[in-house]
Amino acid sequence: MSRKRRVFHIDLPDEPDETFPAGKAEPEAAAPVEPVPEPELEPQVSAPPRRGPMASAVRETAEALVERRGQEAKIRAENDALAAEHVRLKRAGLITDLVPLEAIGVSKLMRDRRPGPDADLEELKESIRAVGLSNPIRVEQGEDGGFELIQGYRRLSAYRALLEETGDEAWARIPAGFVPRGEELPALYRRMVDENMVRKDISFAEMAELARAYAADPRNGVEDVDAAVPVLFRSASYQKRSYIRAFAQLLDLLGDALHHPDAIPRSLGLALRKRIEEVDGVVGALRRELGRLGDCTAEDELAVLRRYASGGAEPVPDFPAGKVVKGGAVPRPARTTFRLELPEGEARCTASRGRLELRLDRDFSEVERRRLEAAVAAFFRTLDA
Repeated sequence: MSRKRRVFHIDLPDEPDETFPAGKAEPEAAAPVEPVPEPELEPQVSAPPRRGPMASAVRETAEALVERRGQEAKIRAENDALAAEHVRLKRAGLITDLVPLEAIGVSKLMRDRRPGPDADLEELKESIRAVGLSNPIRVEQGEDGGFELIQGYRRLSAYRALLEETGDEAWARIPAGFVPRGEELPALYRRMVDENMVRKDISFAEMAELARAYAADPRNGVEDVDAAVPVLFRSASYQKRSYIRAFAQLLDLLGDALHHPDAIPRSLGLALRKRIEEVDGVVGALRRELGRLGDCTAEDELAVLRRYASGGAEPVPDFPAGKVVKGGAVPRPARTTFRLELPEGEARCTASRGRLELRLDRDFSEVERRRLEAAVAAFFRTLDA
């Protein structure tokens, strides 16, 4: 069934003019109102877009990371500066620490102090006990963590003696300054020698013994004592170096027969050396008489040396007479030096009147005695063949 659409037409009358109720007057026309200018508005700044919680967290993390990296860079720069200053002070020997006595070795350098009793050690011990150690020793740290003594043998000996006498652990560690690792041996010897040259109690015999030991060490690359003296005692005067050489010659001739060489005054040593050069047979006679003294005091030994130096003893010649030159003096004994290349390394040989030296970087004490005796006997048989 279909539905019909109905359409209605409505006519509305036109609206009449506006009228006012009776009894009321028509209002007067209002005066024209001037337009009021609208106030100028300041430009509005748009607010930043709102961020979500995740974006804010990422931003804060990035800012914190930048700040942390800046702080880390600043700390690294400060650490680098401190490390450089530490190295500078260490190279200057101004860094000190307490080093255990048992960690310090004394084998790298030959000492300029002869082993044996030291009359001045007691005085040094009393000074250290009273006021402490005012001048630290100098050591070089090795790759194994140990230390090698460079300067301060007597100070180290005093600390070891105090520890042994008292058992107090306060003496088990000694103040030590550090020298750079890997410094050349000549420079290390110079450190030791220059410090000891200032001391008044070091003898010419001790300095001469150090020069002999330095020349005997193949690592130092010097031919003999004459070449070793200017290397070790560069700061000494030419005259003083000549005295050291004279004492070295004296020790070459009498060294093992002398019990107290460090007690020999300079004047006596020079006079004795001159006497040995002028008169044949002095060395043999003097060695025999010193041998008869046995374990003697320094005063007894010096009395014998003074007698021979002044000509009060008649020597018995023990070598053929040398050639006499003008003035009655005999020339310095001739000496032959040469080198041999061996599987163990380079051997240096020095031959002079009554003396033959073989220098090789090898510990001959490890060789069995019978084999060593047989080798020496074979050497002399070949030499006299």
